[in-house]
Amino acid sequence: MLTQEQIDAFQIDGAVLLKGVFSDYVEGVRQAIEENKSNPSWRERTYYPDDGSAAFFQDYVVWDQFAGYRSLVRESVMAQLAAQLMQSTTARMFHDHVLVKEPGNSIVTPWHQDAPYYLAEATQTISFWVPLDPIPRERTIEYVAGSHRWNKHYRPQRFDGSALFENDTAEAVPDIEAKRAELEILGWAVEPGDAVAFQFGCLHGAPANSSDSRRRVVSFRWVGDDAVFADRPGPTSPAFPDIEFVPGQPFDDPQFPVLWPRADCERDI
Repeated sequence: MLTQEQIDAFQIDGAVLLKGVFSDYVEGVRQAIEENKSNPSWRERTYYPDDGSAAFFQDYVVWDQFAGYRSLVRESVMAQLAAQLMQSTTARMFHDHVLVKEPGNSIVTPWHQDAPYYLAEATQTISFWVPLDPIPRERTIEYVAGSHRWNKHYRPQRFDGSALFENDTAEAVPDIEAKRAELEILGWAVEPGDAVAFQFGCLHGAPANSSDSRRRVVSFRWVGDDAVFADRPGPTSPAFPDIEFVPGQPFDDPQFPVLWPRADCERDI
């Protein structure tokens, strides 16, 4: 299902576009988003801009609570693609992130990398950013090609600019906008059912939704063979307060099931 060129692009650039891989699941995920918005989890974080523009709804760790999300994760080829792109013998579902920028939302998703926010530490990582609406190039998510290979963990901040960890002395994310001419910035116009696969360490950001159309997206995060529990200076985002762990131990908990290889599939990727 994947070409060697796609696998190489993911490994080298940190992000690759996969056209139409989840088209059969679009309607189910759209329905799940509406159900989710009506029944958010305790992790829900919706931003309401100071300018009074439309909301930016977010929720986490709900993939197994709504049929549309669950079907995409458990029944589609996502787990197999994750293993292939990560070059891992296994694919473990970590969590999901629902992001709905309503029409006219003015919040810019700042440049950041996901890895420093997370409970898992690994080199074999992948997120599938799955749009449920057409998104043109000028409003799509962007990536700094190769930034996952800079060997940097930048200071994580919430999307409203507040610090995730108190007294965090880690290096701040560089001013990517000021350096755009020096960097290779990746971004693609996408259609419902496409996916952008990217590594946790790849710097990325997204513009506001100044259009009159919704921008519904769900990201699904996976880890591979080498994942361990991370040592972070505070509660991670998303938080998992009920999990007891020792940093450095294998990342193994029933909340994070291994979905590749499947029980009904040959162990051959």
